[in-house]
Amino acid sequence: MGNFFCGVDGGGTSCRARIVDEQGQFLGEAKTGSANILLGVELAMENIQSAIAQAAEQAGITDLSTLSVGLALAAAEQRSAWQAFMALPHPYKHMTLNTDGYGACMGAFSGDNGAIVIAGTGSVGIYLENGQQHVVGGREFPISDQGGGAVMGLRLIQQTLLAHDGLRTSSALSDHILAHFNHDLDAIVEWSKTAKPRDYGQFSPTIFELAMERDELAMELLQGSADDVERLILGLNRKGATQIALMGSIGERIVRWLSPAAQSLLVKPQADAMAGAILMARGNHNLYPFSR
Repeated sequence: MGNFFCGVDGGGTSCRARIVDEQGQFLGEAKTGSANILLGVELAMENIQSAIAQAAEQAGITDLSTLSVGLALAAAEQRSAWQAFMALPHPYKHMTLNTDGYGACMGAFSGDNGAIVIAGTGSVGIYLENGQQHVVGGREFPISDQGGGAVMGLRLIQQTLLAHDGLRTSSALSDHILAHFNHDLDAIVEWSKTAKPRDYGQFSPTIFELAMERDELAMELLQGSADDVERLILGLNRKGATQIALMGSIGERIVRWLSPAAQSLLVKPQADAMAGAILMARGNHNLYPFSR
């Protein structure tokens, strides 16, 4: 049996795995739950192994020891979480771990120099230059990740509470959030005690939808997120990046809210983060030194 390569793109909301053969021919792909290792390395590994197993089943691969796996995972920059995850047992031939942003940048420029900004549930900017990685942002919700859906959702909850208290004008969006929680402020407070980034991020589609209807609060939140994304783009440009791919569920939809200066730096990514993770699987792209 030959060797196979698997690329995994794992974020705060979902985990996707793609398998190819030695020639790069697509064999299988699957999607499962969150693979943010800061939210629990065991849960992340469980979701990752489930996605890989499903993709392997599609590919007709029964011996997982033939798989070399590249992992592009959210929160992999956290050294303690990275080390705890890599210490877990796995059945694969080879496993290398770096951040989801690193994998996305590898895919966007096929391993060559270039920069990306990801704005999904979280956010980060990365510039790869001759093997050196320059990173801006991406230090996890709630202290960082501006421009991502989780921060946007957090701001929405905050502004909804202000509207309820008469400290700002109510809108269809704030009314929608109050209705979501059955107009029970205690329920919002209780929910906030355990809410994860993806829970806050669930409101971003509604924000985009109502912004198109000129809802004042929705437009305010989108412009705030666009300003955050633009800050990352221009920050990478100051570091030397002249071609920047804007990626992620928020990033792909917020371009029209950016200034012409920021838009002029944007290019289309050549491929996605799973493709980048597959490139990682073919070598050693560990963020930190590791020996099993």
